[in-house]
Amino acid sequence: MSQIADILLLCGALGAALYCMILSNRLRRFTDLEKGVGGAVAVLSAQVDDLQMLLSRSQATAASAVSTLNEASERAETAGKRIELLLASLHDLPDVTAVKHPVVPTFVRHSHSTGKQA
Repeated sequence: MSQIADILLLCGALGAALYCMILSNRLRRFTDLEKGVGGAVAVLSAQVDDLQMLLSRSQATAASAVSTLNEASERAETAGKRIELLLASLHDLPDVTAVKHPVVPTFVRHSHSTGKQA
């Protein structure tokens, strides 16, 4: 009876040893830096660093674009105000179609040819 117990104990110990070896191999492959999860974590970490750099560059570019757009918008508003002022001043001019006999400018070469003394 004690021999059967010893054989069962030996089989249990060998089974536990085999189980530990299988777990060790799986854990080694799992943490491998080239093929396993360790490699995936390393790749993802590098991608996060690249994305952070890209994000900071994009933010700087966006900030400069916003300032350029603000300057252009201010210039456009100023130009718009000037155009409105010019259009308002055009309303003060007389209507050309309302004048019955428009004054036609003439060119006089010498003042003595018209008979007037200058």
